[in-house]
Amino acid sequence: MTTYSSELKDSILTKLLPPNNVGVPQLAAQTGIPRDTLYGWRREALGRARRPRASTVPAGTLGSEEKFAVVMETATLNELELGAYCRRKGLFAEQISAWRTTCQQANAPLTSTTERAERRAEQAEIVRLGRELQRKDRALAEAATLLVLQKTLLGARPAPVGAQTPFGIDLGRLREPRPSAFWWR
Repeated sequence: MTTYSSELKDSILTKLLPPNNVGVPQLAAQTGIPRDTLYGWRREALGRARRPRASTVPAGTLGSEEKFAVVMETATLNELELGAYCRRKGLFAEQISAWRTTCQQANAPLTSTTERAERRAEQAEIVRLGRELQRKDRALAEAATLLVLQKTLLGARPAPVGAQTPFGIDLGRLREPRPSAFWWR
């Protein structure tokens, strides 16, 4: 097994990782180091970078006061500073924006029971309309299929009344509207 110096390994890792992002096959061809070794080094380096530092606190363990403090600290930061802050604290910008929204709506009036009932009724209406739309889509698909079958059976020209197909179906009946959903009844 070949051992490589830490200086060589560090120089190759700087080429592999952002901002350079040189491909592993290209570096393997340039340096003669096996691709599996380079992939392992990169995986190890990325694993170290993703591991939370001791100073970070999982977002699930933050209390409301701490979340409010984070929102206050990040209120004046621009996007780049916010990204650096998030990396330093082990947080995500989406979490902070959600916490900011929650803080902004903290003193909003609660919805009344009538508003909740209206919202529930609207949601029930949406569900009912969705079901009705699905039912009508199926009926439309069935009607289109029947039209295609009718044209296929008729050969694109109307058959005389009383004419029958080889299957014994009266072609004159196919042209009459039927109250039944199925044409063969």
